[in-house]
Amino acid sequence: MGDFDWLDIDARLLRLLVAVVDAGSITGAAQALGVTQSAVSHQLDKLRAITQDALFVKSRGIMATARAGAGPAGAPTAEPAAGLCAAPLLQPRALARLHHHCRRDFQREVLLPTLARTLREHASELSLHVIPSDVPSLEMLRGSTCDLAISPRLPDGSDIVQKRLFADSYSVYYDAQVRAAPTHLTDYLAADHATVVYAPHRVLSIDRWLQAQGLQRRFAVMVPGFAALPTFVRGSALLVTAPSQLRHGLLSGLATCAVPVPTPTVPMYMIWHHSRQDDPPHRWLRQCLEAAAQALRQ
Repeated sequence: MGDFDWLDIDARLLRLLVAVVDAGSITGAAQALGVTQSAVSHQLDKLRAITQDALFVKSRGIMATARAGAGPAGAPTAEPAAGLCAAPLLQPRALARLHHHCRRDFQREVLLPTLARTLREHASELSLHVIPSDVPSLEMLRGSTCDLAISPRLPDGSDIVQKRLFADSYSVYYDAQVRAAPTHLTDYLAADHATVVYAPHRVLSIDRWLQAQGLQRRFAVMVPGFAALPTFVRGSALLVTAPSQLRHGLLSGLATCAVPVPTPTVPMYMIWHHSRQDDPPHRWLRQCLEAAAQALRQ
């Protein structure tokens, strides 16, 4: 989005913009201003042409884009016109909240450190706030508490945008000082296993999938996150089936081998609300995240 001439925007257009943001609908703004809905729509089209911004997108009514509803730093403001003042530089917001889900220490360990290094190098004023959660909710993505979600699970909403970052395979981890690799399925199923179970009782997708195939294993240890697994596996004959990328971080030092049965991959998506789709800082942030994911695949 390019710069525009402020002389093209008069006080009536700014008052209309504020009214639509406050009302959250064309109808409400028309009632507040005492004009027809068509008049509001016409003036909004004029403002869109001037600013080269959609200004509002559909989302259970309408929602202001980042340019229309936020100030220069990206924080909510009582004066939406302040957002139009912000130059569309490729600079991130003062606060970026990356909401990550499910394999909490998986994303944090594998993907986010690379992103954080990129942000520190190119945008030292940015704060990266990582928020663990369950499946990203529509309310969270539509609100102001989350700029971008990173999750293997996609919420169902027509106003939600997603892009796959990568798909990881699974490996079997074990202590080579204690035991040999389970080269056959019978050895794999006969062994004691350690795994992750998230609160309250949510098991890993790979564990659900293997059980659905009729492959029963005995879990001798169950922990609330991947970070706790190495302590139990080292010095024991336990096996762990986990994403392969963890061999570079949390599970480094353990030996690995292929799972002795074909398994599905674990995808990872970045997810955001479409009101942020054309926001230059948000687009810049997504590009940084894609670059971090690309580094994993190399």
